[in-house]
Amino acid sequence: MRFEEQYFTQFKFTKEQVKKNLKNALKDFTIARKDEFLEVKFNYAYTAFIKAGIALLSFHGVKLKSMPGHHAKLIEKMTEILGDNTVAEIGNLMRSKRNFDLYGGGIDVTEKECRECLAFVDGVLKAVKNMLSG
Repeated sequence: MRFEEQYFTQFKFTKEQVKKNLKNALKDFTIARKDEFLEVKFNYAYTAFIKAGIALLSFHGVKLKSMPGHHAKLIEKMTEILGDNTVAEIGNLMRSKRNFDLYGGGIDVTEKECRECLAFVDGVLKAVKNMLSG
């Protein structure tokens, strides 16, 4: 698998660091599941999704560089590593909605959207967890 030097750098992570990255994603997902506010649920679900990708990259000895477009590149690599095109489809929809929230004056999130996002992120977290433990 090829990781573009513009967006990624090789890094030797310890097993403990990889586990800590996954634990961080799971913590954010717990907040997403428990919070009452739909916008908070959505934002924490997205953050958990991104952190799951960071854990996945760390497992492969790669760090994501912080720069414009890095979340899109992360989602692209997650899709490739997990072999699941829905990661790109739904992940990029979440990314776009989150960007509109930050830069476009806010968003409205429905209960249905939250349920779908939580179910999607739960599946991604399970896939990442399985890969990291296998």
